[in-house]
Amino acid sequence: MRRFFETMLSINEIRRPIEEDFHIFERSYEAALKSENPLLHDMLTYLIAKRGKQIRPLLTLFAAKICHGITDKTIQTAVALELLHTASLVHDDVVDSSPKRRGVDAIQVRWGNKAAILLGDYMLSRVINIVANIRNIKILNIISDLGSSLASGELLQLHANSSMWIEEEQYYHVIENKTAKLFAACMEAGAESSCASMRQITALRTFGLHLGMCFQIKDDIFDYSDSEDIGKPTMNDIRDGKATLPLIIALKRASKEEAEHIRSIAEELANHSQHINKDIIEQEIKSFVLRFDGIRYAYQQIKWHQKRAIEALQVFHDSPIKQHLLMLLEYAINRIQ
Repeated sequence: MRRFFETMLSINEIRRPIEEDFHIFERSYEAALKSENPLLHDMLTYLIAKRGKQIRPLLTLFAAKICHGITDKTIQTAVALELLHTASLVHDDVVDSSPKRRGVDAIQVRWGNKAAILLGDYMLSRVINIVANIRNIKILNIISDLGSSLASGELLQLHANSSMWIEEEQYYHVIENKTAKLFAACMEAGAESSCASMRQITALRTFGLHLGMCFQIKDDIFDYSDSEDIGKPTMNDIRDGKATLPLIIALKRASKEEAEHIRSIAEELANHSQHINKDIIEQEIKSFVLRFDGIRYAYQQIKWHQKRAIEALQVFHDSPIKQHLLMLLEYAINRIQ
């Protein structure tokens, strides 16, 4: 297969084969978020203006395209999944007290926790309405199962964070439920909307699952970045009391004494202790993770999942759509924000 990844591609380039369908999705998504309620209108308009790269609807559209083509059911499925995803982010930001989302104020910062929770609930009600109109029991099951997984993943993380420190396997379990199953569901539902075979659906779900693992591990690597361009504060996970893969591995490799010291100062950072110098502690934790190759190990795990994702697509003959799915995988791994 030709090498497509010599230079970093943009999302706009990756989505080119489905550009027209993507614009239909965007219009349908905006229509689904219209409301005559003035407060809802303001919050929904704010959300629409600050959308991210929208990788999830791209996965849904590409999954249908590589099978038997994009249908109206595909578009509505992509809308429902993106609404569910966005509602979960609004709720998660309240749970985590996150001040920023994609570099701007989170919903609850501007309108308060109560309004944010109710906004998420409103979006979930729209998901139910859209899925009911799709009239496909398999897509209904995929999306309802996904909703359970997202909530389960958040609860797993909350439970893990009661002590802050989790093992590597627990970490994988959390991110599979919180992120990877969302990517998998987008691929599976997209394929189902195109009347794909079970073999195709299974392959695309597997691809999405491993792509999602790559995406989340890369996201957690960003927490140790010095860049100001990644769209969220660095060391945010530690401040929220979340130990992610780079730190988990570094702690496992360090001496008992040094690991205890890092745990102690990380807990002080998470507890927002007033007497500490946050900048110094954050830099010490970053240096610790680098010294024990926590980030290198995380990249090794990304490469493992990348290989599994590529293998899953062997079910499909080489085609421009398959090549663009592989571009999307590469983008998820090499993105800089």
